[in-house]
Amino acid sequence: MCWTCQRRYLASEEGRSNKDTKPRPKLVESTRKLREQVQSKLANLTPHENIYTVPNVLTFSRLLAAPAIGYLVLRDYHTLAVGLFAYAGITDLVDGYIARRWKLQTVVGSVIDPMADKALMFILTVCLAVKGAIPLYLATLILGRDASLATAAIYYRYASLPAPKTFSRYWDFSLPSAEVHPTTVSKYNTFLQLILLGATTALPLVSSDGHHLCLGGLIPALEDADIGTAIMAFQILVAGTTAWSGMSYAFLKNAVKILGHDEELKKKQGRTGRAVIGVTFASCLTLAAWHAVRKPEERIKESREREH
Repeated sequence: MCWTCQRRYLASEEGRSNKDTKPRPKLVESTRKLREQVQSKLANLTPHENIYTVPNVLTFSRLLAAPAIGYLVLRDYHTLAVGLFAYAGITDLVDGYIARRWKLQTVVGSVIDPMADKALMFILTVCLAVKGAIPLYLATLILGRDASLATAAIYYRYASLPAPKTFSRYWDFSLPSAEVHPTTVSKYNTFLQLILLGATTALPLVSSDGHHLCLGGLIPALEDADIGTAIMAFQILVAGTTAWSGMSYAFLKNAVKILGHDEELKKKQGRTGRAVIGVTFASCLTLAAWHAVRKPEERIKESREREH
């Protein structure tokens, strides 16, 4: 082959090679669209998490202990009630430490942990109010705050749950949709409420009525009148923190974090949820104020009517 023919052959082969390796516009466009579709589907997938952890088991046991404590209070088994209440308090501290120490925090844990506290609070508040151990206005405040938050939680769960919104998916807590971040005042309020309810539950054990441990008789400075005054002052303090805590959820935007990618929708759902809390808790505040300002004669009359 002559030199000229060889150059022409090599040039033609190089051109054919360049033509074959040149990207085709249609193929590039279809590949780009496929990649975008795959990324979109992956972003919309709802991850599952492991909910069978030691902290969650301890929290669930505390949830089961709540009705048992209420039953013991109603049946006047005060020693057993105080013991089980102490167990609930200890597990509340232990499960949080384990979750933080070994990084076992879960979204379901952030939901059922305050749920267990609220179940204990609800049952114990109702039982103590029935026994006449706490005033009705305070019981209305405590229960009303929890009821308003529970109503908002139902809305938050349904609104933030990724499609399809089915009954089974609604109760599948391995599908996280929103995270609850208790406000600072709410943490202090929960602590004060538990201290008040625990002290009220243990009050028969330190009274000097001759039926229990009679610690009031063993310690001369511990008189029934002093205990009653201290409990009443504590009740007023808890009433104030409960009202403050309930309204904080209605005004603070970071108390509930809705998971998702649509920022405008999340803002709208947050505003609606806070409005639900504000309206329902304001109604409870009004009812509690009415119970607080009622004359003692009216309360005594109603108490006697309930007894008969």
